[in-house]
Amino acid sequence: MSESDNTTPYAASQYDEQIRRTLRHYDLFHEETIRLVEAVNPHPDVWFDTGCGTGTLVEKAADVFRATRFILADPSMGMLEEAGKKLSHYGAARVRILGPAATCGVSLDPEDSPDVITAIQSHHYHSMGWRRKATETSFSLLRPGGIFITFENIRPFTAKGIETALRMWRRFQLESGRKQADVERHIARLDTEYFPVTVEDHLRVYRGCGFGTVELFWYSCMQAGFYCIK
Repeated sequence: MSESDNTTPYAASQYDEQIRRTLRHYDLFHEETIRLVEAVNPHPDVWFDTGCGTGTLVEKAADVFRATRFILADPSMGMLEEAGKKLSHYGAARVRILGPAATCGVSLDPEDSPDVITAIQSHHYHSMGWRRKATETSFSLLRPGGIFITFENIRPFTAKGIETALRMWRRFQLESGRKQADVERHIARLDTEYFPVTVEDHLRVYRGCGFGTVELFWYSCMQAGFYCIK
């Protein structure tokens, strides 16, 4: 495995290929996010994608929301460089990539206040306190009526639930062609390199940050999708 240049176990240049062999529904996260935005606000002016990775979500969304401006941030310079290559053909008027920054470190000018903020598989690397701060930051950046959408690894409610989910996750990765040793290393990252919390914990944080609408809209095994409207 190549040395990682970000918080995932994969080098940024290999991320897109490897993540699809690791998360069964990765592309579905993007598809469901786009469908949700189409339902809530089909014509957003500004969309901010934090923890943008290699820019895959924005690449998909930009072809659907053709009048929307996109702003991207990620803590990893390697990820941002890959995103810049992928999205360069859209031009600076449509796609703006910030310097390396986690969600808590982002500030935007008033004219760039987003209608949409997305955080896809990005906040579960941190403590609950940091996660709460990141959500508060997202709330403060959003325009009134704006939507925050996040997909995260989540913790099943029981020890047996965790055991069962990890067995399913292990089997999927092996069936996707990953080596046994790599799969075991990935499974062992739970509570050492990423720190999932339960669905209830997520909902509690989002409500506590002031969102008027807080919903779980997608859930499978150890990943879930939530949306919150300001």
